[in-house]
Amino acid sequence: MNTLVTNKTRIQSIDLLRGLVMIIMALDHTRDFFHAQAMTEDPLNAATTTPMLYFTRWITHFCAPVFVFLSGTSAYLQSLRKSKKELSLFLIKRGLWLVLLEMTLITFSFSFDIHFTVIALQTIWSIGISMIILGCIIWLPFPVIFLCGLAIVFGHNLLDIYEKDRQDLNFLYSIMHRPGMYSLWGDHKLLAFYPFLPWAGLMMLGYCFGKPLYNNQGIERKKTLMWLGLGVTLFFILIRILDVYGDPDVLTNNEKPLDSLYSFLEVSKYPPSLLYMCMTIGPAIIFMAFFDKAQGKLSKIISVYGRVPFFYYIIHFYLLHALAMLVFFAKGHSTEEQAKNAANVIPNFLIPGEGFSLWVVYLIWIAVVVLLYPLCKWYDTYKTKNKEKWWLSYL
Repeated sequence: MNTLVTNKTRIQSIDLLRGLVMIIMALDHTRDFFHAQAMTEDPLNAATTTPMLYFTRWITHFCAPVFVFLSGTSAYLQSLRKSKKELSLFLIKRGLWLVLLEMTLITFSFSFDIHFTVIALQTIWSIGISMIILGCIIWLPFPVIFLCGLAIVFGHNLLDIYEKDRQDLNFLYSIMHRPGMYSLWGDHKLLAFYPFLPWAGLMMLGYCFGKPLYNNQGIERKKTLMWLGLGVTLFFILIRILDVYGDPDVLTNNEKPLDSLYSFLEVSKYPPSLLYMCMTIGPAIIFMAFFDKAQGKLSKIISVYGRVPFFYYIIHFYLLHALAMLVFFAKGHSTEEQAKNAANVIPNFLIPGEGFSLWVVYLIWIAVVVLLYPLCKWYDTYKTKNKEKWWLSYL
């Protein structure tokens, strides 16, 4: 989403942070496609993981919440140069567009299944629905939007008590707060992987975050971001130590947070718990405080990915899956094996337990990110030179 504001300047830390999380996101997806244990082991399982594997998965926890939060922030910055009606219609239309793309282009990029046997509602779906909701509530007074976001983010884990041991939750509830798989027709299924309610609350808070971010400049902005980020991070540490609320594991896990670093950092992403959101958003805001005026060469390179995040998101999935397909056939597998295996594994062209070591995964990840840079740079330049083309704001 465009972060241009009324004075035609950009808040550099938004592009930089968003670019960084997009790069990190590709690491997790590279691991999904190429790591030998990607389809057989949970990288966050303390009993089977290694420190490096745990870190490889854990660091990517920052990606989705930071991106959703900054999407709300970008919406606020757009409100400075658009009327309420213009912004509301844009958010609703773009949200619907994202939902459509999630169920078609993005689902196919991850599955390579022309029959769409499983339609997945993942990150882009949750962002789309959250944009639609935000587009509807921006008509409310700013304090009301803030209170709504706060109530959702802090209160949605109360639903964990209602959900505990229940197996009768319906589809509508599932897409709101609890992941699930549902039959459509024949052997086709719908995977509701990213319930939208917590993400919508987080986007609302991101929208409200835009106001102090824009209104404060220079050292005042840095102080505001630092104190806010530290406050959220310390709040996470406190409620994690208390272990009485804020995550589904509080109700089900006998292991205590202080038993190990693994258990302390193990929080729920599906859906994102209060603990999960505080653990990721707090340090992200601190990062913005330190890099508010970053102008170095590396910062400029990373920021390119942050200015074209959706373009990068789609292309990186297709590239990773195409490479995985080439590796699949290079190892001597046949289309018959692929068809047999496809019924049990998503993505296609993967054999559980067959893959590479973690260091190879890192090499592939770096190569993919580097390969995508010229494309992202070209598209960023194209968008900058063609601002009058309305459809570019939807990509």
